[in-house]
Amino acid sequence: MKVDHMSENKGRSLKSILKTSTSAGLAAMMLVTAAPFAAVPALAAPVEVNAPQVPSFGDVVQAVLPAVVSVRVQSNVQNTSSDESNFSFNFGGRSFEDLPDDHPLKRFFREFGGPGMEAPRGDRGPRAERGPGRLRPTSQGSGFFISEDGYIVTNNHVIDDGAAFTIVMNDGKEYDAKLVGKDSRTDLALLKIDEPDTKFTYVKFADDEKVRVGDWVVAVGNPFGLGGTVTAGIISARGRNIGSGPYDDYLQIDAAVNRGNSGGPGFNLNGEVVGINTAIFSPSGGNVGIAFAIPASVATDVIAKLKETGTVSRGWLGVQIQPVTQDIADSLGLAEDSGALVVAPQAGSPGEAAGIKQGDVVTAVNGDPVKDPRELARRIAAYAPDTTVDVSLWRDGKATEVKVKLGELPADQAASAETENNAAPAPEAEQELSNLGLSVRPADGGNGLAIVDVDPDSDAADKGLKAGETITSVNNQEVSSAADVQKVLDQAKKDGRTRALFQVESESGSRFVALPINQG
Repeated sequence: MKVDHMSENKGRSLKSILKTSTSAGLAAMMLVTAAPFAAVPALAAPVEVNAPQVPSFGDVVQAVLPAVVSVRVQSNVQNTSSDESNFSFNFGGRSFEDLPDDHPLKRFFREFGGPGMEAPRGDRGPRAERGPGRLRPTSQGSGFFISEDGYIVTNNHVIDDGAAFTIVMNDGKEYDAKLVGKDSRTDLALLKIDEPDTKFTYVKFADDEKVRVGDWVVAVGNPFGLGGTVTAGIISARGRNIGSGPYDDYLQIDAAVNRGNSGGPGFNLNGEVVGINTAIFSPSGGNVGIAFAIPASVATDVIAKLKETGTVSRGWLGVQIQPVTQDIADSLGLAEDSGALVVAPQAGSPGEAAGIKQGDVVTAVNGDPVKDPRELARRIAAYAPDTTVDVSLWRDGKATEVKVKLGELPADQAASAETENNAAPAPEAEQELSNLGLSVRPADGGNGLAIVDVDPDSDAADKGLKAGETITSVNNQEVSSAADVQKVLDQAKKDGRTRALFQVESESGSRFVALPINQG
């Protein structure tokens, strides 16, 4: 009986439960759908991708942000006005004096001073001479600490012509700084805060030999005065030449960089500085994803010299150079188009003293191959003045070597010496070099051949030769007539050459051009 009773109670409980759950289900359906017996469609699961998570830059930024600063620059701004009025007006094409005597403007300036008129000063006496002008804000950029005792790296163009420098920390504190040194050729400058009792958070330069295209870079700076701004991207390219100087070797990055970021660092994910932001390419003036940074290796050497002496001394060879194209390499018998072709040694330069001649190709310095003129400039500049180096040359179809005691690169001298050409064509009979598409005649004094005409369909025209320019040598042999040129070309044919090297002078300087030899 006990078992049956338990079974009955169980049956009744199940019925009660079913009734209750059914009522509750109907009520829930009515509450949710407002339609008692409407069916609820089954929905597909949302898309979910289990992909590797991109690392956050938060840890890097938190660590390096205190080391990045804003640099405010003040300069002496000269007053533009003086006792003599510098006003100028244009009243519909008439001058001030042409206005009627009763004109309100003429009466005003007669009373208070104006163009050509001295204002009545009463008993005030003569006006005192103006001073040099007030210090006024002129520029603002970014920078970063490289030591706990307050050395700060920034761009030269940020602080250039500045007379006072204020460093603004990430927490808003301000310090005065002094200029230790600057280098316009690499656009770097070094500032110093003198606060012996303060230790600053600082960062170090990365080994940029390990920097690869595609690596992450985090840019921190002060764009448009917005201090502590962080952007991120990748290194897009290395070794960029943007035409800013002979030592161009920039990293290209696509992190957002704008005005005010100049002098700010670009970090790798270890918090090391891989580059110093210095320029952007932008048709609009804003960020378009193409920015350029000075590599850490360049900055390390320059900053060390600025810290030690306040200046940067560089070795100087003193030759005008140009790239070796494949055509030029063929004309000289070089196996590959590398090296730096000497257009002319500068008079009195170390290169001239060592015997380097026009037409030589510099192929190596102290055994290190030279790829192009910019690499030669960087290699020579890396040596201290008075250093003796072995310069490998390609001359007259064979390799040779000279020892050069480097001089010191003068302060605002270009990397290569420009030559001038003052020769004017002499009125002598024209001579034809029909196989080259050139008409020539002896230049003044017999020094070369003046180009009279260039066939527009010739290789010479394609290479940029123009009437009025002067051919001074062919394959490094001086020429003064068309016969001289033909003699050199015939010898080049016998030597199996397909091109000849012409030295051409114009108002802009001297250059080498390789022209094909007509084998017919």
